[in-house]
Amino acid sequence: MKKIMSVIVSGCILMACNSSSNNNQDSVDSAQNVNDSTNVVTDNTSDFATEAASGGMMEVQLGKLAQQNASNPRVKNFGKMMVTDHSKANDELKALAAKQNIALPDSMSNDKKDNMQDLSKKKGSDFDKAYMDMMVDDHKEDINKFQNAAQNVQDTAVKAWAAKALPVLQKHLDSAQAIQQALK
Repeated sequence: MKKIMSVIVSGCILMACNSSSNNNQDSVDSAQNVNDSTNVVTDNTSDFATEAASGGMMEVQLGKLAQQNASNPRVKNFGKMMVTDHSKANDELKALAAKQNIALPDSMSNDKKDNMQDLSKKKGSDFDKAYMDMMVDDHKEDINKFQNAAQNVQDTAVKAWAAKALPVLQKHLDSAQAIQQALK
């Protein structure tokens, strides 16, 4: 019976998240609404997971954009690292969310899409500076969120995943700050 309920909930989760792209509702909000209605996990667990998924998708997409629009080889390499590391983290989070019956968004939140759109208009050194500034700010924010999750999220598996991701996020921040300084 538990397995049948899990399949039903998973199907509902996928339908709710995929339908968000049809009505312009923010996909993160849609996933959080599904999580709230199913009461499968606590709010702080599902909110963290949905925001982490959205942020991870943005990091991958911006990393790809950096490989195309950047002029500085260090910025291009940083973008490649973002794609590799955040793709791996995104896959881990998807697998974890499936086991825990947590709905994840199927696309970035609207504010992350806006960031992506703003950066996509830039090229060369203008892109390099704007991208690295964003990466420094974003990774500082991410580290705070992941530290908070590693300490306060109720779900032990999600808590462990957040703690495991922290050293990688710190490495990203350190690299982004070094590149940012070199660009000045």
